[in-house]
Parts: sequence; structure tokens; C-alpha cells
Amino acid sequence: MMRKEIRHSRMQGGRIMLASLYLAGLLLMPFTSASARDFIAREHLVVDLRHGIEWLRCSVGQTWNGQSCDGEIVRLNHEEIAIAITQANEQLGGKWRLPSREELEGLVCEECPDTKIDLEYFPNTVREPYWTGEVNSRASRHIWSVNFFTGYTYGRFFPDQQLAVRLVRAR
Repeated sequence: MMRKEIRHSRMQGGRIMLASLYLAGLLLMPFTSASARDFIAREHLVVDLRHGIEWLRCSVGQTWNGQSCDGEIVRLNHEEIAIAITQANEQLGGKWRLPSREELEGLVCEECPDTKIDLEYFPNTVREPYWTGEVNSRASRHIWSVNFFTGYTYGRFFPDQQLAVRLVRAR
């Protein structure tokens, strides 16, 4: 009887260990991949059906030419982003803002070979971190970013650092 209990205990311990390793693996994986059915392209905008928002197709610094994004992106710190948002509101109308962490993570495309975003919807996106407007609650001096080179999210950038920017507004 004792041998059976020990074997049962080891099996449960093994299951717990496997479950723990599985959960740990999930926490390290990039977020669920964006699906083309979640987006509708409309000229210089992309409608995000999952989050109920509209994205600018081009990164800040680029312009939409009717088929793609021209020009070089401009990397901005959070002080400069406030100016860019004011300009976007004046020139494009609406209330543009930085995306939340969840919204920007929603653009990550796991299946995309190089840049981890669907370039059909967001052409000429650079393979580097983009700002969110969300403060890291575990390290309040840092702001979250999503890296379109790796597809991962990082909460380690200071607001005075310059990163790429993509703006969003409510629909």
C-alpha cells in the first residue's frame, strides 16, 4: 500500500512540475498573433475590429502615398510624442494617442518571417521597438514597448528615450 501511495505522489508531483513548466513557457512566449481577419484597410487607416480602434498605417515620420508608406520614421521620446499627437489631431482630426500595450501587442504577427507585423496593412514598419502609452506598473519609471523584430513586449524603456511611434484613435 505504501509503495502505491509513493508512486501516486510522484506522479502528481510530476504533473505539477509539468504544469508549472508549461505555464512558465506560456509566460515567456510572445502574445497571440494578429490575424488578417481582424483588420480592414481604408486608405491611410487600418480598422482594428478586435479592439474597436483605427491605426495610422504609417509610422510617425512617414506619409501614405496611396499604396505604401514613404519617408523615414522619426523616433521620439514621450515629450516629443505629445507634440506629434497635437499635430496629428490638428491635421487628421480626431483624438490620436499612443496605443495601450494590449492594442499594440495585437499587431504582432507570429507567422510573419522578418518584421513581426503584417506589412500588407502596415508597410515599411521598422523591425524595432514601438512605444505604448502604458507605464510598467512593476517599474513605474519605465514605459512598455512592443518590438516588431522579436514580437515581444518590453517594459524597460525610459520616457526620455527615442523609439518608433504608431498612433491610434477610437472609432
